[in-house]
Amino acid sequence: MAIPATAPTRTGLIEVSDFNLAYDTIDGAVIAVRDADLVVNPGEFVSIIGPSGCGKSTFLNAVAGFLKPTSGTVTVDGEPVKGPSADRGMVFQQYSLFPWKTVRENVEFGLKMRGMGKSERAVAARTLLGLAGLSAFEDHYPDRLSGGMKQRVGIVRALATGPKVLLLDEPFGALDAQTRVIMQQILTNLWQRLGISVLFVTHDIDEAIFLSDRIYVMTARPGTIKAEVTVPLPRPRDAALQLSPEFVQLRADLGALIREESLKAMGGELNEDALKGLAVNLNGANLAEVV
Repeated sequence: MAIPATAPTRTGLIEVSDFNLAYDTIDGAVIAVRDADLVVNPGEFVSIIGPSGCGKSTFLNAVAGFLKPTSGTVTVDGEPVKGPSADRGMVFQQYSLFPWKTVRENVEFGLKMRGMGKSERAVAARTLLGLAGLSAFEDHYPDRLSGGMKQRVGIVRALATGPKVLLLDEPFGALDAQTRVIMQQILTNLWQRLGISVLFVTHDIDEAIFLSDRIYVMTARPGTIKAEVTVPLPRPRDAALQLSPEFVQLRADLGALIREESLKAMGGELNEDALKGLAVNLNGANLAEVV
């Protein structure tokens, strides 16, 4: 009697429970994140959005192992996160390539640190560079690359060691609009090919919708999870999807959530009336004289 094949166990389950993180300043303790919970299922693409200073990057850095929570737990596949690990690839907004190494040498670096042989790591690097459309640039140095190309190399380098999860902290924030759209498509193609879990931080609502299966919305500081939104849009996705009624409605819903928290983050300095503008007829007078 034939034994049914067992489906391979998928890895990359991120679980964050009762997460709190505070840090000391000269003015006393500041609570960055409070009572936050988050889950990324294996192979899922999840984004975090929220107003500036809400703790998005703090959250991500804790999953990466760069920060330790004041209380609460952070686990990957049930194992507590105690520090940085090759199981968690990280991509930052700033380009973090070694300027004295070629593109391929940058991608090979993590593999070399893990003891992989020269020929093996060259094959692995070239395979990933091919997936990212960078094969023709493997012998170039970073100063000869555009911003989008540098960030592609950064993503490939983070993927080269075979991490369980990929963590990205606003990786496309410094790119122009057109390059950003192309990078989003490249990232989704890589993610779908590799089946890796992704946790992505962004300020851009359209970017979060386009990329994600689910989106967590954070409150103003101290940051916590205000809402969890499922993105019920079909894959693969292209730029035309952003004109669909479903996408437009999601953008409006998320925009309303973020707007409310952004006003709170400004400490009451602004409100809805202030954003309507000064409905004042100056009649030729100086503004300072009128107000």
